Amino acid sequence: MIKRVRYITSLLLLATIVFSPCRIYGQETDAKKIIFSHIGDSYGWHITTWGDKHIAVPLPIIIIDKSHKLNIFLSSRVEGGSQYKNFKIAETGEFSGKIVEIGNNGEISRPIDISLTKNAFALILNSIILVSIILFVARWYRKKPLTPPTGFVGAMEIFIMDINDNVIKPSIGENYHRFAPYLLTAFFFIFINNVMGLIPLFPAGANTTGNIAVTMVLALCTFFVVNISGTKHYWKEALWPDVPLWMKVPIPLMPLLEVFGIFSKPFALMIRLFANIMAGHAIILSLTVLIFITVAMGPAVNTGMTVVSVILSIFMNCLELLVAYIQAYVFTMLSAIFIGLSQEGRKKVETC
Repeated sequence: MIKRVRYITSLLLLATIVFSPCRIYGQETDAKKIIFSHIGDSYGWHITTWGDKHIAVPLPIIIIDKSHKLNIFLSSRVEGGSQYKNFKIAETGEFSGKIVEIGNNGEISRPIDISLTKNAFALILNSIILVSIILFVARWYRKKPLTPPTGFVGAMEIFIMDINDNVIKPSIGENYHRFAPYLLTAFFFIFINNVMGLIPLFPAGANTTGNIAVTMVLALCTFFVVNISGTKHYWKEALWPDVPLWMKVPIPLMPLLEVFGIFSKPFALMIRLFANIMAGHAIILSLTVLIFITVAMGPAVNTGMTVVSVILSIFMNCLELLVAYIQAYVFTMLSAIFIGLSQEGRKKVETC
């Protein structure tokens, strides 16, 4: 088992180095551009650079222009500063990296952009993987309802029962079954996206959960679940808490703090997941780029830094696999706790 882990880790590291979007020996390496272009979103899926040739998978650009006309074309038409019709990808300025429309007088403006970008494509792919896994496990249980699960299905049962029995039940209470589907879906969705983001081979490697727009939507889902399902006791404590009257009238100090807490909780969920995943990707990329940065410093320094980079990259990849699970677990646990607080006044469920 240990040999297999070492073999897989070595392959992932080799793929990270080979497919990293670096400029090869003898050419200038822009580390900042490389790192931020990889962890950011894009209209095409860049795989690698071979000499001066960029190998990428074009994705569909879908935009609605000023005349409210729908335009659909591949991102390859506007790569490298090229212009297609009145559209191009801005290289500098306010809309840098975004598709823009050029007017007759040269005015640049942003059209309505609903393109299938790299992160959007990865989210769809990872969602398909998640649904496929769940349907596969459910089908197995339907066919063999009395057979103890083994292998992959057994591992999935361990994950599901651990989250359900040790996180959801004690945090929410008697109505835990109402929220278990959402919380389990959130856990596996985040976990799969985290793991897929660590695989440096197409169609994996996208920094989806390191994108603040994705974590914001996840946090908003928890926000709506918490506040829509909140009991009367929860809203009473938020709007008219049990504190001395002078803390509520004439200045509603405590109600304002409670209301602020309602919005700060999902904000903390959003930032925590975004920052941890993005930082992990940035560190791994920085360690890989060290190999190419030190080329100009001579073979001795480059060889030494290559060894250091490989060792630290293996360590960080292993650490990020653990972080992928921890961040999914923490998001689910905190969401369950927030939901449980909104269910105040209802009895808790005892766990085994």
